[in-house]
Amino acid sequence: MLIAYISKDGKNEKTLHGLSIYPYSLYFFNYYRFFRGLLFSKQFMRYKTPITTIINYLTSIKKLNCNCFQLQYNSFFSIFVLIINLEHKFMKDFFKMMFASALGFIIASFIFSLISMLIMFAMMGSIMGSFGKQESFVLQNNSVLNLRLEGAIQERIAESDPFTDLVGGVPSAIGMNDIIGAIRKAKNNDKIKGIYLDTRLFAASTATLAEIRQELEDFKKSGKFIVAYADTYTQNGYYLASVADKVAINPQGMLDVHGIASVPLFYKDALQKLGVEMQLFKVGTYKSFAEPFTQTEMSEANREQVNSFITDIWNTMKTDMAASRNMETMQIDSIANQFPMLRKTDFLLSRNLVDTVLYESEMKNYVRELLGIDTDTKIPSATVAEMKSVKTPAIRKSTNSIALLYATGGIASGNRPNGIQDKYFVNEIEKLRKDDDIKAVVFRINSGGGSAYASEQIWKAISDLKSEKPVVVSMGDMAASGGYYIACNADKIVAQPTTITGSIGIFGMFPNFSGTLDKLGIDTDVVKTNEFSDFGDVSRAFNAQEAAMMQAYVDSGYDLFLTRCAEGRGMLKDSLAKYAEGRVWTGNQAKEIGLVDELGGVDEAIRIAAEMANLGKSYAVFEYPRIRSPFEEIFSKDKEELAAKTLKSYLGESYDKFMFLKNLKDQDYIQARIPYELNIK
Repeated sequence: MLIAYISKDGKNEKTLHGLSIYPYSLYFFNYYRFFRGLLFSKQFMRYKTPITTIINYLTSIKKLNCNCFQLQYNSFFSIFVLIINLEHKFMKDFFKMMFASALGFIIASFIFSLISMLIMFAMMGSIMGSFGKQESFVLQNNSVLNLRLEGAIQERIAESDPFTDLVGGVPSAIGMNDIIGAIRKAKNNDKIKGIYLDTRLFAASTATLAEIRQELEDFKKSGKFIVAYADTYTQNGYYLASVADKVAINPQGMLDVHGIASVPLFYKDALQKLGVEMQLFKVGTYKSFAEPFTQTEMSEANREQVNSFITDIWNTMKTDMAASRNMETMQIDSIANQFPMLRKTDFLLSRNLVDTVLYESEMKNYVRELLGIDTDTKIPSATVAEMKSVKTPAIRKSTNSIALLYATGGIASGNRPNGIQDKYFVNEIEKLRKDDDIKAVVFRINSGGGSAYASEQIWKAISDLKSEKPVVVSMGDMAASGGYYIACNADKIVAQPTTITGSIGIFGMFPNFSGTLDKLGIDTDVVKTNEFSDFGDVSRAFNAQEAAMMQAYVDSGYDLFLTRCAEGRGMLKDSLAKYAEGRVWTGNQAKEIGLVDELGGVDEAIRIAAEMANLGKSYAVFEYPRIRSPFEEIFSKDKEELAAKTLKSYLGESYDKFMFLKNLKDQDYIQARIPYELNIK
């Protein structure tokens, strides 16, 4: 704001903005404020011509009385003109600044948007370039399949994971279907002469290992070679490597064969320190899911079943290894008891665990000899990822198609593609039922169960599907509890010898936080309209009547579970009950007691489905649900699935434990679930 300073004696005349200001007292500023307020008053703004308004005011008062002086009529015009000039100057500068700022913001936004678009196009170009490289891969003559195993081996993964490609540094994941597909292509392609098996640190269950091992054994029937090399063989890695024609190891390397152990954790005492009590309602002597929360050690029944299934799994593994290495199974046990991981390579050679001790460069020269190429020549090779782009005869959907429907993860209520959510899978099953080109369905299950309610919904959808076309279940690593619930009604069930299945039983578990509230000094009270209005209140324990009602409800659910399984398997309910009680079985054991029909992998299930549908050998197999393309992964609204994939890559075997704890608050009350952590090592 501009102020005109006038000397007290009134002699000094000041000039402001080219206007002469007559010498008055310092009270001039008061009149400036008066006229400025007048200029922008509501009454002033009603008039079309502001000058007319001021003149009307001035003519209405010929004189203005002040304590200090008489302000004459013509002086008002001088002050008024000054005010108008000042406000005009101020508003002019204000609009200049405003338009300049707006223009600067627009220009900056345009530049920022342009740079962002350039970065985005560069990133997309990089991604497309990587896709292009995969597409442009050309398999050379006299090649080997470089079967490098590391990270988590999952049932299947998307063709490319753009999110992990962009962030970088995320542990790799590889699809079992991609591994098997690469081995099959290598077997049937004359350009590939053998497999170089490079097993590193990777996570996979014994049933997944069995699928891959069977495929390697089938590959050997082609007469092509398999060689294995590693600095360190884990037990799982050696289980696969033992198939090889030659097993080599670094002279300072390590090899682990130790057997199997289960080491569960128990949280009861920790929960007690927090004042938390878990109220358990279950049916099944062997139903052990809740034991970590309610006990400090295994029950005798649980110890019995764990010992039974890990012994059977180990028997299968040591039998396979012994057969491949021309040894007796008892020799494998003897070696395991000497813990070869801490032994020198001389010990490994003397026990026939490996064939030779070589450095990697020497091993590659050995491969060159097998290929008949010079030591200076680069070994032509193809990775699992590169084998995806190796073309095979185009397969189109025909009127003779088999659907391979994957169901992997925990069973829950919901409509998302991650995990096994009932609404989503019921919709997928309905599509297959209505598709006349689909003549049979192979239902590939890899699940330890979950919500009993969601399991019942999927069971009903499979029943409807079965009424119109053959349904064959292929069990993966695990199809237990709720996983068996959704499988039991299929026409046939196929499992690997080491698949974990059974666990026919249910439970309900409710926390009681009254002890926690006591520790915190928090009290609660209740006002209710009916007797059970506060049923399930976590601030108190169930009373005797509520507990009895809850147990009866769980009993009813178990009876329904038994009924579903007995009808699906064509067994008497009483006969099936002897193998239920929540007990876990291996695929081997389940076949003996009638819970599964055949032992084998996905291929065996597909063969049976084709036979049941009378398709002969002329049919195509298509996988469902459809794997989303890379662009769909990036722009999908379902960011939870993309995050889950990345998290699973990071956590590996601990992913299921994490997700159980994360989703605990959203779990249905009644669960048909195997222990989320078997801790098999």
